[in-house]
Amino acid sequence: MSATESAVHAAYATCAQVTRSQARNFAYGIALLPPVKRNAMTAVYATARRIDDIGDGTFAAPHKRELLHRTAEELHRIDVEATDPVMVALADAAARLPIPMDAFDEVIEGCLADVDGRTYDTFDDLVWYCRRVAGAVGRLSVGVYDPPGIDRSWRLADELGVALQLTNILRDLREDRQTGRVYLPRSELERFGCTLSLDAAGDIADPPDRFAALVRFQADRAETWYRKGLALLPLLDRRSAACTAAMAGIYHRLLHRIAAEPDVVRRQRLSLSPTTKIRVAVRALTTVRA
Repeated sequence: MSATESAVHAAYATCAQVTRSQARNFAYGIALLPPVKRNAMTAVYATARRIDDIGDGTFAAPHKRELLHRTAEELHRIDVEATDPVMVALADAAARLPIPMDAFDEVIEGCLADVDGRTYDTFDDLVWYCRRVAGAVGRLSVGVYDPPGIDRSWRLADELGVALQLTNILRDLREDRQTGRVYLPRSELERFGCTLSLDAAGDIADPPDRFAALVRFQADRAETWYRKGLALLPLLDRRSAACTAAMAGIYHRLLHRIAAEPDVVRRQRLSLSPTTKIRVAVRALTTVRA
């Protein structure tokens, strides 16, 4: 193994460790991919995670913006001679597969919206955000899968990403509100008579019936995005389809729990057990078409 090959191998190992330790929902699907695509997906995930960590970190907003712009510049000129292992792995993956590197610019744009404390007046405004922080990751994933007829796959992956992000937003309503972030459209909060204000315990204080109606409305609409986005699966090879079905299945199962028990997300962040996630991943591998 040459020095460059050794560096690339070590770089992918670093990305795999990031994925195992931090991709609580995505890791189960990524594990279903064959080695080259699995390595590439961990590089994409580790890069997206780095961007997200900057936005969610404790630095002051001006420093976060500086770090995000610096990351964008680094992504525009990456190569396997870089010293940063995540950039080394991503450069190798992009050389092997049609990964749309400009999609990372959109991820960064969405993260900058968080740093700036942007709120959303309408659902169309919120979709703009979802397409950047999650739809773009879907398109990056399609680049890893490299399916035939890739042009149609970009659009469907984007729509599935919106579904996953809408689920994230509902799951994290309380946690986001505690950090001053509100993603649900202002017009819809007003429609349901909710503010997402917090009580003394740090829980969402809206009247239970109004809050439940708001959450179920949002969950029903997210379902339409899942229906559109999951049309991606027949366009993918079996292992790529299983990866996507596992990742989407975990979030979809979580959405069903939120819709069934909307009052719970007033008080805590819902999650699925590791056993449930494994069952979803195994079912994805055994039920996608051969």
